[in-house]
Amino acid sequence: MNNLNSILVEGNLTKDPIFTENAKGTSICSFTIATNRYYKQEDEYQSEVSYLDVETWAKLAEACRDHLTKGRGVRVVGRVKQDRWLDQEGKNKSKIKIVAEHVEFKPFKKNDESKEEAKEETVEAEIES
Repeated sequence: MNNLNSILVEGNLTKDPIFTENAKGTSICSFTIATNRYYKQEDEYQSEVSYLDVETWAKLAEACRDHLTKGRGVRVVGRVKQDRWLDQEGKNKSKIKIVAEHVEFKPFKKNDESKEEAKEETVEAEIES
């Protein structure tokens, strides 16, 4: 039986996504999001930023490539994965990332050439089961 491994986070892309294909030709799109947490400590408000690496696969990766850019807001649902390896000195290394199963692209405002009212776009992408 599998243990529960599920995560939901919201944040904004810190840079444009990186799109690649593996040896089998499967699409992979990787990006990093910054997520903010605000809290009150004594009488002052504090903020805490976390940077989270996200990886998407196949059709979801292609949708992310087509719709995501630096600064765009996203809501990501997926699972946590830990990559482990030995470095050149033989020391254990690891990195935690989110493997997304669903990505919701938050609306952003686009100004047209006449600077009229901004348009909003929302797109959702999900792994096909």
